[in-house]
Amino acid sequence: MNFDILTTDLLDAYLQKADAEALQQKFEQLEESKLSADNFSFYTSVSAVFSSKIEGEHIELDSFMKHKMLGVKFLPDYTQKIDDLYEAYQFAQQTALNYVSTKAAHTLLTKHILQQERRGQLRTGKMFVITPDGKIEYVACMPNLVEQEMSKLYTDIDTLLAEELNLVETLFFAAQIHLVFVKIHPFEDGNGRTARLLEKWFIAQKLGAKAWFIQSEKLYYDQHQTYYSNIRLGLEYDLLDYSQALPFLLMLPEALNLK
Repeated sequence: MNFDILTTDLLDAYLQKADAEALQQKFEQLEESKLSADNFSFYTSVSAVFSSKIEGEHIELDSFMKHKMLGVKFLPDYTQKIDDLYEAYQFAQQTALNYVSTKAAHTLLTKHILQQERRGQLRTGKMFVITPDGKIEYVACMPNLVEQEMSKLYTDIDTLLAEELNLVETLFFAAQIHLVFVKIHPFEDGNGRTARLLEKWFIAQKLGAKAWFIQSEKLYYDQHQTYYSNIRLGLEYDLLDYSQALPFLLMLPEALNLK
């Protein structure tokens, strides 16, 4: 396979560390929760809640489940962003993955984050990631290059969707897609939420609906300091060292251990 932006440079090292047989067994054992019903998915709730908590939303899974299952009425500010992300996951579960559908998912999940005209639209300004103490941690892809880099990424995704991949290879590329998307940082906000959705969306496109039961967002939240540390590959987009990405790529298989 020839890629424009993704790479297989770390694949051999990844395959040596990933226990393919054990991961396959754990993947096959995944199933929907007994708590789920026709109008409610437990694991979609887990995804939406913990992906939102990574971004600083103060909501508990128990509260969100009461909201979705029992109709408990909380203040809108407490649930609306998570409701939006839940809707984006539902959309992805019924929609083929491509560039257009990703922008549509972003439109849904930023309903209460961005102004309407900026939802699903590539950013046109510079983008920085700022630490809690106000320091610049990362300078994202320059705005004049965002469209070009996104085109490269989705050309590679299309290539992968047309190839036969086993479980371990799928997890490797899914995590790499997550990482590259975050580093491009194509939107004004909602990039992390979209990247984590995209990772799982890709797995589902390759391996089927069991992918939606992987609790990757919970794992990333539970290990959020490690998640942030592993995702740091350089201060600027043009200086990223993807040869250091193996610890990040190896986090996703850990999520198959969560019950």
